[in-house]
Amino acid sequence: MKIALSIAGSDPTGGAGLQADLKVFRAFEVHGLSVVSAITAQNTEGVDSILPVDKNFLEKQLNILLSDIRPNAIKIGMLYSRWAVELVAKMLKSYSLSNLVIDPVGVSSSGTSLVDNGTLDAIRERLFPYSSVITPNIYEASVLTGINIEDENDMKKAVRVLKDMGPEVVVITGGHLDRVALDLYYNGNFRHLESEKIEGKYHGTGCVFSAAITALLALGNSPLESVRRAKEFMNNAIKKAYHPGRGMGLLNI
Repeated sequence: MKIALSIAGSDPTGGAGLQADLKVFRAFEVHGLSVVSAITAQNTEGVDSILPVDKNFLEKQLNILLSDIRPNAIKIGMLYSRWAVELVAKMLKSYSLSNLVIDPVGVSSSGTSLVDNGTLDAIRERLFPYSSVITPNIYEASVLTGINIEDENDMKKAVRVLKDMGPEVVVITGGHLDRVALDLYYNGNFRHLESEKIEGKYHGTGCVFSAAITALLALGNSPLESVRRAKEFMNNAIKKAYHPGRGMGLLNI
């Protein structure tokens, strides 16, 4: 069985973070490993607070796990601080790991900041050059590039800037644009991946999308095929979403 690792925060709703990643890996029949970077207190209405995992314990989780099991692909979600980014970058290099997918989480679906100051800069500088695929949404791409993205032309400008930061493939997810859900794939050439925009607010879409890409890369798919199939998987999960709480819907994965 192929193996995928998620390095991310814990979400007690199960709709995002490590819990969602592991469910996605299982849906693709990939064995899921997990390393906890932070613990959150949140529900479907939003994030209340975040407790980053101690630096030494984060390092111990990674070392103990990777000294025994080598994943076929890795997803990096929420890393709260610059030192966490530096530590993960050191581990990737030390263990010569590949098929890295980065979901550069900065803000939750409800608008709460999920990272300390300087963390996104560190992700850009230290992790993007190692990555196979990065999956920022429009807001994250704007923060990372300094480009105010309001339409497809802005997305094209931003995706070129992000590609120059080192990743093999950049996918800017456009679920926040009007009318259609446009994802812009760029590896030196543009691919437009469109789907019907589904009304409503849903928790964990970025996590599910990037986790699906990770699972598909672990299974040996190309980046483009992984992104296409991940988008289809996520859209189907949104269509079957349910509302166990008072806030955002949870994807059915």
